[in-house]
Amino acid sequence: MSRRRDQDLSEEDRVLWNLVARSAKPLKGKSVPELPDLIERKPPQKEPAPASIVTVSSAKPKAQPVRHTLDEPTLDKLSKGRLQIEGRVDLHGMTQDEAYSLLFSFLHRAHANGVRYVLVITGKGSSSGGDGILKRSVPAWLSTPAFRMLVSSHDHAARHHGGGGALYVRLRRTRP
Repeated sequence: MSRRRDQDLSEEDRVLWNLVARSAKPLKGKSVPELPDLIERKPPQKEPAPASIVTVSSAKPKAQPVRHTLDEPTLDKLSKGRLQIEGRVDLHGMTQDEAYSLLFSFLHRAHANGVRYVLVITGKGSSSGGDGILKRSVPAWLSTPAFRMLVSSHDHAARHHGGGGALYVRLRRTRP
């Protein structure tokens, strides 16, 4: 296989090679070779559109997921025990699939029974310092359309209810 000569490189390849060569550090005892300046290419100029033509973008902005948190008085009442937690589910040690199925069926049953406030225990995660997968995933699940028909809002639990490893969940009212 023969080496390519500098003359065989296209202008784009030469510019790319110069960028790479400038970022490389020379080996010990070697000096930095002189490289020619980069050739700056200007983007082609677009012709201005006539004044009579109006361009309208049809791209819609992406909707950000809305996190519905509990209001401060309700959160305070739940943490102080003045508002009863009517159900709890513990997802410790489960895989995501198991946890998702159990959480969905638990919330569906609780909603059907007219339960208003539940505690979902996810755990804080591994001891390696990172957040657990369920701790990150469950709040995202609660914001999905499958759960939005059951869940009105959710927020982190008070310390004595599990703190960062648990969530208060307010279920929607059942329709008669």
